[in-house]
Amino acid sequence: MKKIINDPKNIVDEMAEGLVLAYPRYVKRVALAEKDQAVIVRSNKKTGKAALVSGGGSGHEPSHAGYVGEGMLDAAVCGAMFTSPTPDAVFEAVKAVDVGKGVLLVIKNYTGDVMNFEMAGEMAEAEGIKTAKVIVNDDVAVMNSTWTVGRRGIAGTVLVHKIAGAAAEAGLDLEAVRNIGERVIANVRSMGIALSPCTVPAAGKPGFELGDDEIEIGLGIHGEPGVARGKLKAADELAEHILADYILKDNPINPGEEVAVLVNGLGGTPLMEQFIINRRVHEILTKKGVKIYATNVGNYMTAIEMAGFSVSILKLDAELKKFYDARADTIAWRNLG
Repeated sequence: MKKIINDPKNIVDEMAEGLVLAYPRYVKRVALAEKDQAVIVRSNKKTGKAALVSGGGSGHEPSHAGYVGEGMLDAAVCGAMFTSPTPDAVFEAVKAVDVGKGVLLVIKNYTGDVMNFEMAGEMAEAEGIKTAKVIVNDDVAVMNSTWTVGRRGIAGTVLVHKIAGAAAEAGLDLEAVRNIGERVIANVRSMGIALSPCTVPAAGKPGFELGDDEIEIGLGIHGEPGVARGKLKAADELAEHILADYILKDNPINPGEEVAVLVNGLGGTPLMEQFIINRRVHEILTKKGVKIYATNVGNYMTAIEMAGFSVSILKLDAELKKFYDARADTIAWRNLG
């Protein structure tokens, strides 16, 4: 194992410290008793709005701390590597950002995340803080997996952060923000392909093995198994396979409808290759008469150093487009129109 780290036990603590030192204009840190977790909040706390809190295990950077800031999240909870943050850590995040308008918990559909965020919500309610939740399950690959009951939450979660975050920033109340988040979840579908595994530092070895010419189709962001293991094919074939055979079959898009496209790297894939995937995605959608309203290409939700990519397609309506376009200024997403 080759990692540029110190002690594996201190990775999250040292990463969070370095993040805050790099971007003090955007974020600051809330003190926690647990050193293997971190809570990152907006440097300039926004009042008069419903707050958004999300998070999960570390190792998916820039998710989720990279989306803390204007127009997106008010706090992100960074658990230990690939491990859900504790209810206490999530509760500290909720308390830190609540301004009396309630807090929306944006949860990826993993058993530990759902359980711990829900427990934190109950703790907050007991303290008089109103909470609501949305559970993101955009992965069309598998219905049940290593860590989930139902579909997993993957890179489509970032689009929930963006659009629900904009709704909150615009002053919508907690229930309206939750409803916007649910609409995004209902209309976004994602799927990924891995070319190589990743290594959790504490484990010291890859989470799975792939041959030099093998790929994992439909894997999860923690290296969970996908739908099949196959041979490496050309980029166009890979893009068409997950888009035509999975994403669009699960959520058909009619000619004339508008979508946002998110091509996401998993940590070890060059932008060059991501752009090649994006080219084919655009070709397929355009040929079907689908209008591509917006596209983002880059590393939005990674799996440490895993090579591979995912594609997310979000069907848009007029209100979702408005919030997609709204100003956001965070470390990892800057839409300053």
